[in-house]
Amino acid sequence: MITFQVPARICFFGDHQDYLGLPVIAGTIDRFIQLVAVPNTTQNFIIALEDLNSTVTIALDESLENLKEGDYFRSAMAVLKEHGFRFNQGHTVRISGNIPVNAGLSSSSALIVAWIRFLITSQNGIKEVNDVEIGRWAYSAEVEYFGQPGGLMDQFTIAQQGLLYIDTQTGRTERLKNQLGQLVVAESGIPKKTLSVLKNARVFAQNAVAAVRRVHPEFELLSATEDDYYSYKDLMDSRYHDHWYAAIHNYQITKQAKAVLIKNEDSREQLGQLMDQHQHILQNQIQNTPKPMIAMMDAARKAGALGAKTVGSGGGGCMVAMVNEDKKDQVITAFLRSGATKAYEVNLIGG
Repeated sequence: MITFQVPARICFFGDHQDYLGLPVIAGTIDRFIQLVAVPNTTQNFIIALEDLNSTVTIALDESLENLKEGDYFRSAMAVLKEHGFRFNQGHTVRISGNIPVNAGLSSSSALIVAWIRFLITSQNGIKEVNDVEIGRWAYSAEVEYFGQPGGLMDQFTIAQQGLLYIDTQTGRTERLKNQLGQLVVAESGIPKKTLSVLKNARVFAQNAVAAVRRVHPEFELLSATEDDYYSYKDLMDSRYHDHWYAAIHNYQITKQAKAVLIKNEDSREQLGQLMDQHQHILQNQIQNTPKPMIAMMDAARKAGALGAKTVGSGGGGCMVAMVNEDKKDQVITAFLRSGATKAYEVNLIGG
């Protein structure tokens, strides 16, 4: 029997930054996808998705060409075959979990990482594979294979686990100390609009950067300062001003948060303020937060949350709040009373 338990992830700082090559701070939490597999006598992977009450059957010798968008089981197999893996033993696989689907906690990326770990472990001639490679292969299978607009944060965070500062240009990661205090996740009950939000945000931000580089080809976002927003905004169509502002200022917030997290002191109040600043940009410049979710987070702050933000690309889904232990129950109650369908404590894990 082969078993894997793969966690969900939360981006705390740097939403809508990874596809610009800017760093992010993300961590894994104690919500999981579980995969259990046993060998069978067929030449198939028989995959039972227990939470969805559905089954997927994949022949070991399928061509894996012309895949439908979102067929991540087969795209992961195709990526691994490109790296020399072969599939010669059928398995019956059961997959379940408690990560909310389409809610911003990266249930799809967790599923892909679990599936890739299984594929590597289940076949003969296993070679040494590290977590960074697994993250890269998961990113390739989920994003690059289908030409989707996301960055590599989800897959890298889930594969490596812990609280990470990720250089999205190089893929290098730096482990950070957990100084975020208690965390509460709330499910808004509003379905996410991942691809449409991501595509619009990515295109507008990239168009803004491209407009600057047409005049200043030496410009690099990684060297940008807050003053650059004003220095260069007149070089672009006014439609891109909000996303240009977000690209510049969210980057500064991420750098400040990293500086706080590497200190050996209790900085939860400061981190909560930075989280709120990040959310302010997400809802006002990137415009990824429905009004009911804004009201839910405002209620959580009034109940004592140190900071709160949406999780994932936006348009719906989950929120996370930083809280002190003595305010945790009040914040959970505030989320529920203001319309959240669920709210519960989560803990950072790994690393």
